[in-house]
Amino acid sequence: MAKLRTAFFCGECGHETIRWQGRCPGCGAWNTLVEEPVSRKRPLAGREARRGEPAVPVRLAEVEGPETSRWRTGLDEFDFVLGGGVVPGSLVLIGGEPGIGKSTLLLQVAAGLEAAGHRTLYVSGEESPAQVRLRAARLGPGAGEVSFLSETDLDAVLRRSEELRPAALFVDSIQTVYTSELEGAPGNVGQVRECAARLQRYAKEGNVAVFLVGHVTKGGTVAGPKTLEHIVDTVLYFEGTGSLDHRVLRATKNRFGGADEIGVFRMTAGGLVPVPNPSELFLRERTQGVSGAAVVATIEGTRPLLVEVQALCTKGSYGAPQRVTTGFDRQRLALLLAVLEKRAGLAFGQLDVFLNVVGGVRLVEPAADLAVVAALGSSVFDREVPGDAVFLGEVGRGGRAAGGGAGGAAAGGGRAHGFPAGVRAPAGGA
Repeated sequence: MAKLRTAFFCGECGHETIRWQGRCPGCGAWNTLVEEPVSRKRPLAGREARRGEPAVPVRLAEVEGPETSRWRTGLDEFDFVLGGGVVPGSLVLIGGEPGIGKSTLLLQVAAGLEAAGHRTLYVSGEESPAQVRLRAARLGPGAGEVSFLSETDLDAVLRRSEELRPAALFVDSIQTVYTSELEGAPGNVGQVRECAARLQRYAKEGNVAVFLVGHVTKGGTVAGPKTLEHIVDTVLYFEGTGSLDHRVLRATKNRFGGADEIGVFRMTAGGLVPVPNPSELFLRERTQGVSGAAVVATIEGTRPLLVEVQALCTKGSYGAPQRVTTGFDRQRLALLLAVLEKRAGLAFGQLDVFLNVVGGVRLVEPAADLAVVAALGSSVFDREVPGDAVFLGEVGRGGRAAGGGAGGAAAGGGRAHGFPAGVRAPAGGA
């Protein structure tokens, strides 16, 4: 009997080598190469696997196909992040921390599609039918109409799906399924890559919308090879913390819509509830009469948001001053502190600086600099920023605000003046 050949695969990028190395030649990560068996035979791909005939190139103008409309799920925020609804034949990957609500979200999506007349199949390799039934009972009677299959063998899943012919297939999770065509345990690099590729072929050839749940690493990225995110059409991250009752769904890749779009949900006893006005949610508990807080108008995808930035500057208790940020780049904060010291004469050398973006939002837009500077100055001088002021502008190294400058928008008539349409000021002014 011939000895089974093995190779070493990187758990971060999927790079393959014939021998172990301390550092991956593909991505440069350390101690990520894992030895795994290599398939005895090459899996067939595309039409070769299903029809035994190669594909023939055609001109795009000659391609014929029905004009398919998007499917609405009943969760407006979910449809918004996808670009208007579910696209038939698409492959969507949803990642997030354990317990954040990924399974709850997809079960609600499946229930919404069932209510709209699209048959669904929910496959779980992590939970028993009784566990999923308890969640479905909590979400309402609509979730009980979803067809459920507890299976980890991808071949069996595809056979059952061919029999049922659903319009949407949900796999929870991609790290738990495996195919017998490859050696190795479920969740390894080879299994994840091959199972995702087969589900992609199934989605495209059968015009079935396929949703995959993906585990995330400690760094916050989807576990498995980086090729997994290249295979799928859309990558969504479900974010939030256990201390907050709201969740943020963020699109980092979308072939059928805009990237960087976000949708906001509230987690309730009856499931996830879409939040149509996230600005009101993020500012509803804003306290008045406290220094170190400023409101910034930012853009997430195509959606304008009003978010509060909180800063606290205190005398350092240790030898080296602390720089702690939540939701804001730490290196960017260091640059703004240097600008304030050089151009405004504020000394932060002996101060601990803590910066927090309320609501778990991550500010990556340079126009948020001015709000951060205002919050820092407010904390240093212990003077409150006016409650009806909104700051928008990028602070350069010369100390000047660019890209819109400072914005002091007085609230009036329930709207914030001078900002894009769709930004509605919550009660109390913004």
